[in-house]
Amino acid sequence: MRLQGKRVVVLVDEGFEDLEFWVPRMRLEEEGADVLVASRKPGRYTGKHCLKAEATLAARDIDPASIDAVVVPGGWAPDKLRRDPGVLDLVRGAYHQGKIVASLCHGGWVLISAGIVAGHKATGSRGIRDDILNAGGIWVDEPAFRDGNLVWGRVVQDIPAFCRVLIQALSEA
Repeated sequence: MRLQGKRVVVLVDEGFEDLEFWVPRMRLEEEGADVLVASRKPGRYTGKHCLKAEATLAARDIDPASIDAVVVPGGWAPDKLRRDPGVLDLVRGAYHQGKIVASLCHGGWVLISAGIVAGHKATGSRGIRDDILNAGGIWVDEPAFRDGNLVWGRVVQDIPAFCRVLIQALSEA
């Protein structure tokens, strides 16, 4: 249990990518992390493929100093999450405190809107390539990697690589 004592927030909202939420969440729990699920507001959300997830917290109510990481799965949810000031404050605050901030696929939109991508290597769905470049990021077409305290994953098929990099980054933090 490499992540015993670590607190990780996984963000969720309507239209989240089911596997990008559930697989990292389960791997983090398997490694002993305390996983908190948050969104713009507490509630039950439905993924793109109809799996449900329950957010018990609003992102605005989480102090970045009280956590070790934030994970942003992809799907359609990031487009909603990135419009919420509380979500952006949580992600930005975690980043500036040196906490791990991780995103998969379209999750990079939240990091872009939080203003933390410039100068970093980044990846995600090919659909956000231009957004990453326009935000000052350096596009890298690789399954998963870490750049500083940012962890990036490309797409659903890359979830195993993403989880390995995320768990390694948290175990070193």
